Amino acid sequence: MPETHKAGFVSIVGKPNVGKSTLMNKLVGENLSIITSKAQTTRHRIMGILSGDDFQIVYSDTPGLLEPKYELHKKMMTYVQVSLEDADIILLVVELGEKFDPVLFERLKSIKTPIFLVINKIDLAKGSQLEDKITYWKTQLEPKAIIPVSALTGDHIDVLLKTITENLPEHPAYYPKDDLTDKNERFFTSEIIREKIFLNYEQEIPYSSEVGIEEFKDQENIIRIRAIIYVERDSQKGIIIGKGGASLKKVGTEARKDLEAFFGKKVFLETHVKVADNWRKQKQRLKQFGYTD
Repeated sequence: MPETHKAGFVSIVGKPNVGKSTLMNKLVGENLSIITSKAQTTRHRIMGILSGDDFQIVYSDTPGLLEPKYELHKKMMTYVQVSLEDADIILLVVELGEKFDPVLFERLKSIKTPIFLVINKIDLAKGSQLEDKITYWKTQLEPKAIIPVSALTGDHIDVLLKTITENLPEHPAYYPKDDLTDKNERFFTSEIIREKIFLNYEQEIPYSSEVGIEEFKDQENIIRIRAIIYVERDSQKGIIIGKGGASLKKVGTEARKDLEAFFGKKVFLETHVKVADNWRKQKQRLKQFGYTD
């Protein structure tokens, strides 16, 4: 065992769609957070754990910072707040073209936890754009460090990882060294199905949908899963199912392939669609769907 061991909680925060989930997946080396081009894909606080001989980093991928419109949004922002409170390091992720948003970022100025500003998507930078942005953010937020990266290509991820590790407090590991996350198999099953809904439907459908796992039987040669896709209105149910059930079948096929890759064994997936009226606005429904305090 090494003489000193470092461990800590690192919260990844930022606006929707700046690449937080891609960044955490790259840092952990596993696809734990679902990724789509649509904002608000991440709804929960998802922990990804990276362990070495003398360190353990517990990352939190959080929902994008926004002004809440629904009970669901309020719950999502609660997850952000909690992750900020117990963080040893905060990674504030911004896009290359992003500007300081007083409404969403002002609270970060009063936080005593070290903030590392991560400028993402530097693979899109032109001319002196990156240098200009580094100067701009130094004046706006005075972070402890500014680290430009591309979560997509992996550029400078090693620099970011080294910076995080160097700034971790000395502490024993919080989780067993072979743990990758704090979430269970049912959670990842519902997330993988939800990702396919985000990828296959437009407008309000992805945001109005939630996935519940009614049955998860891990047998010797196969995992049998029964999933319910909940929507807010009957009209949305029809869209999810599609003509002759074609849309739902496509989602099921795509999800099953990813689930088999994720779990490393054959999966039988059964999907059904139900209406849960205005579930995003109802505290009791949100609790039922796993949005706990």
